[in-house]
Amino acid sequence: MFNKFMAKIRCGSGETSKRAPKGHFVVYAGDGNDDQEVMRRFVVPTSYLKDPIFKQLLDKAAEEYDFHSQKGIVLPCSDVSLQQHLDFIAQRS
Repeated sequence: MFNKFMAKIRCGSGETSKRAPKGHFVVYAGDGNDDQEVMRRFVVPTSYLKDPIFKQLLDKAAEEYDFHSQKGIVLPCSDVSLQQHLDFIAQRS
């Protein structure tokens, strides 16, 4: 379901990303190191903000990053893990 909304991006490379469609927002997740941080962009329906699993991810992000990331909302998990969470949420919806 989310494959049409996902794009692999290289954070900090000056690339501009498209705005999320109405009723969606963008989060980033992925693994990287200090030299080249590669994050994956996910466009998530706003309805997922009510989901307990997604709320936990946002709470962890708030604890870890204080939402002061210049890259947008960065979730503290791998892109593979986030994809699994989003697939699970989509199946329950």
